[in-house]
Amino acid sequence: MTSLRLNERAVVIAERMAADAPLLRVNVNKIEGGATVIDAGVEAAGGYEAGVAIAEICMAGLARIAIVPVTVGPNTYPGVSITTDHPWLSCMGSQYAGWAISVEKFFGMGSGPLRAHARVEKELFERLGYEESAGHGVLVLEGRTLPTPPVAAYVAQRAQLDPSALTLVVAPTASVAGSVQISARILETGLHKMETLGFDVRKVVSGFGTAPIATVAKNDLRGIGRTNDCILYGGQAHYTVDAPDEVLADLATKLPASASKDYGVPFYDIFQRYDRDFYKIDPLLFSPAEVWLTSTESGRTFHGGRLAPDILAASLYPA
Repeated sequence: MTSLRLNERAVVIAERMAADAPLLRVNVNKIEGGATVIDAGVEAAGGYEAGVAIAEICMAGLARIAIVPVTVGPNTYPGVSITTDHPWLSCMGSQYAGWAISVEKFFGMGSGPLRAHARVEKELFERLGYEESAGHGVLVLEGRTLPTPPVAAYVAQRAQLDPSALTLVVAPTASVAGSVQISARILETGLHKMETLGFDVRKVVSGFGTAPIATVAKNDLRGIGRTNDCILYGGQAHYTVDAPDEVLADLATKLPASASKDYGVPFYDIFQRYDRDFYKIDPLLFSPAEVWLTSTESGRTFHGGRLAPDILAASLYPA
């Protein structure tokens, strides 16, 4: 398909973040080698608006993201809403955290449009049929440690760019900005599960989703639990899909988090059950609590899943 210049769009947002650094409570630094690092929660305070900006970068400017109230059962939480007419590209081609960055003692999962340029996840991008060549790349890292010059050099080498042509944006899980950008993955989690189920995500033509924003946890491990619970037990996703009724009726039963054998308790407890090994958790768990799939062929809508107010409240508002 024609390139939508994902990195160019993200660079504009990143430059706006840098220009508004005091307002957004982020730190902006050039590190040795020339890469720009935007810290939205490691040493900087960050906040809701920084989180929205990071989510916009993750989705390469192809989505409208807003802070909204989200009601789940008796409680109303701060939340996010996501609207996009480019769901598979903004989510799987950019937002999906599919690039593992491991250099010396640094580890982080990379999201954002640089992935479409570097194409480290070769098989995924071949299925999507998308690539682009960027002069400046933007990568978002979820982590507690700021990237060092060797990290930037490694990313630049893999992307065949100079380090000075990189912008790296960082926020920890247990931070306000980190919580926002993770909840903004509500549509992406559903699309990723569609991929896992063998459905061609390029048939998804529009998406709208909402999810509560996690309260900031005392540490990142607890933060992983809360942020996942916001999607698994409080997230709602609406997809418009170019597919027939029988396909969507079947998909609606398989897509929600409740279709997983591991569904039903706070994610932190699931994580502990499997000795904190993500790869032991049922991969079909990671998806929205509730989904609606509308067929462009028939106009019918198929619903699956349910919200779990009690589990969400126990996770976000522990005694």
